[in-house]
Amino acid sequence: MSFEKLIRIPNDRIAVLIGKSGNVKLKIESLCHVTLDIDGETGEVLLKTKGDVEKIQPFKAMEIVTAIGRGFSPENAMTLLKGENALHIIDIREFAGKSNANIERIKGRIIGEGGRARRNMENLSGTYISVYGRTVSIIGDSSKLRLAVDAISSISSGSLHGAVYTKLEAANRNEKQEKMKL
Repeated sequence: MSFEKLIRIPNDRIAVLIGKSGNVKLKIESLCHVTLDIDGETGEVLLKTKGDVEKIQPFKAMEIVTAIGRGFSPENAMTLLKGENALHIIDIREFAGKSNANIERIKGRIIGEGGRARRNMENLSGTYISVYGRTVSIIGDSSKLRLAVDAISSISSGSLHGAVYTKLEAANRNEKQEKMKL
């Protein structure tokens, strides 16, 4: 049984997907047991399964390609292969409507001055966050992913950064207390 999927990523992310001397492409192909046919003109990536059916991970390969297309570094995208990590993409237009000015304002709130707000949310939620185009993408395990999605949604809806950080810190404290009870 074979599997094929066509994924389109932005043209300016094709070079990142291929990597220096094709090393990123080769790493994805070998770890997920798939082949990637990349069209540099259109940004289309044809993903096909190959080899041993037991080791094929086409859905993880799709997530990795999509994550790189959404602005993640190959190293951060490869963390999708670890444990229960998943990719979640939020369209900023859900909060900003179609206004480009509102989209830019919300992106600025999420990134923060010098990237500080994004880094704080990454550190407090234990996830990776990428703001690219009209989307915010998050990589993390399911419980951490929920925290980060709630934080991004709150900031996009106008909540103060401090209130969002406090909520993330409280969630971390609760998680530590739960672990100590076990």
